[in-house]
Amino acid sequence: MIKKIYLFAIFTIITTTAALAQEQTIDIHFNALGFLDNREYKAFIPRSRTYSGMRTELDLGWNIDSLNHFVFGANGIHEFGAKPYFLKVNPVAYYNFTGKSWLFYAGAFPREGLLDDYPRAILNDTLRYYRPNIEGLLARVHNEHFTETGWIDWVSRQTQTDREQFLFGFSGKYKPSVKGPFYVSHYFMLMHDAGAEIAVPNDNIRDNGAGQIRLGLDFSHKTFLDSLSVEAGGMMSLERVRGVDGFHKPAGFVANVYLSYHKFALFDEFYKGQGHEITYGDSWFEKKTYNRMDIIWTPFLYNRVKGQFILSFHQTPGFRMSNQEAFRITVDLGRKTLIRMKN
Repeated sequence: MIKKIYLFAIFTIITTTAALAQEQTIDIHFNALGFLDNREYKAFIPRSRTYSGMRTELDLGWNIDSLNHFVFGANGIHEFGAKPYFLKVNPVAYYNFTGKSWLFYAGAFPREGLLDDYPRAILNDTLRYYRPNIEGLLARVHNEHFTETGWIDWVSRQTQTDREQFLFGFSGKYKPSVKGPFYVSHYFMLMHDAGAEIAVPNDNIRDNGAGQIRLGLDFSHKTFLDSLSVEAGGMMSLERVRGVDGFHKPAGFVANVYLSYHKFALFDEFYKGQGHEITYGDSWFEKKTYNRMDIIWTPFLYNRVKGQFILSFHQTPGFRMSNQEAFRITVDLGRKTLIRMKN
């Protein structure tokens, strides 16, 4: 794997040098996410809260050619009612290689469009609000039959007081027949959680993560519905404290169905098995039986603006039904060329 990364880096340098003789451009990009997400969790009273705020990102891109790009900017969040105005501003600074069958990112780059298809059981949906960037590396290879993505995301750099933490994972999808409905998908993530430089007694290295394998059928545009897909498979998590115990490997069954028609959609997700404790996963999967149903209405989808309401119902034995109401609006103006340069 390391040799492949070095070979890819050498190839990138060669293509970048050759590209310097071609036309280069400077462009600008703006996008925003507004969210109001109210959660009334009967099974998790301390986690019943409302997330509300606005994220805005502005960046400049230097396009050496159609393959090689450098992007620099910032992504800030303001939570409604909070002081100071910006809770946090995340830097955006990365290199991107976009080839016919390869995609490569290095730096601090947006998560959206790259890892947002992960099941909430493995990577929860609040990461979209509070951790919009991946800080590390991502590589993707794809063709008409399959897609495979590998990545590493550095969460915390080790200092005398800060822990060393990073996530890494891979995901993919395979379709034996391009026009057929059947496919296989998989997702995996593991967090490495080590201590600070100054050791603390009984503070051991921890590993925590999860994976899913699913079989799916996609009947989109083959019925009167716009979209129709069904998936079922298995899930397993990995949890251990090094030097104390081995891996705990709780497992279970997962299934979901998604359908949409014009402005309305329905998503239902079911889990049955052993409870999981996944640090970056959805807390509902601590339960042995869980069902979530999302009723989705997209009242406006105009050009580069999308507004969406989601009403969610969470069910688990022994508790009254929990509910969640969310509204999200996204704006993405795309990349606009500012300057063209010729050598």
